[in-house]
Amino acid sequence: MSLFVLSDTHLSLASGKPMEVFGPRWEGYIRRIEENWRAVVNENDTVVVAGDVSWGMSLEEAEADLRFLDSLPGRKLLGRGNHDYWWTTKAKMIRFFAEKGFTTLGILFNNAYKIDSFIVSGTRGWYYDKKTAPEGADFQKIVAREAGRLSLSLAEARKLRENAEKEGETGLTDVAFFHFPPVFGDFVCRPLVDMLKEHGIKKVYYGHIHSAAFVLPSFEFEGMEFFITSADHLAFTPLLVR
Repeated sequence: MSLFVLSDTHLSLASGKPMEVFGPRWEGYIRRIEENWRAVVNENDTVVVAGDVSWGMSLEEAEADLRFLDSLPGRKLLGRGNHDYWWTTKAKMIRFFAEKGFTTLGILFNNAYKIDSFIVSGTRGWYYDKKTAPEGADFQKIVAREAGRLSLSLAEARKLRENAEKEGETGLTDVAFFHFPPVFGDFVCRPLVDMLKEHGIKKVYYGHIHSAAFVLPSFEFEGMEFFITSADHLAFTPLLVR
């Protein structure tokens, strides 16, 4: 079993918002996602889709996109991005998945998962630049809320690790997934970064970034390694978490 991640799929099978308008790198992106996904992901694998999953404005509008993901190999853990307007309560989403017969979709939200030797946690995060955040948004209040959600996720991760270690498992790796980067350029979201450090997280995966062609595939910061997962930066191919 392997763990992969791919964020910012921006699926639009029913919403009429194709990403091709953002440049040639997005040409045929849904077809490319499917082809590349099937080339690397097996049925026993798990893929974290870390936000901006679908352009749908509601669960009903996102149904075609969610059905597309469900049809692909492997289990999928969906996180929330800033464009996931279809996102609602976890209970409603899980119920919707069941009603529609989606058997491979789960939600990464205030919780954690043990995937083989990985302990998976994460949250959405928030904008790295106040200038690009929604007008009128209380930056500090939202960051505090995201820190609370990350705390819940990391607490669940710790329980999973403790239970696994009681059963004699060793060599477990904690990994955290965000939509917004907790660190980007000169920006550091201190509440989130400090919490990650407190819990000993060494690998962090983030998306959201599209336009910055200079973005490195990975970088180190305060003992943690950060990896970009935006679909267009990964040539629309799920990234293997090592």
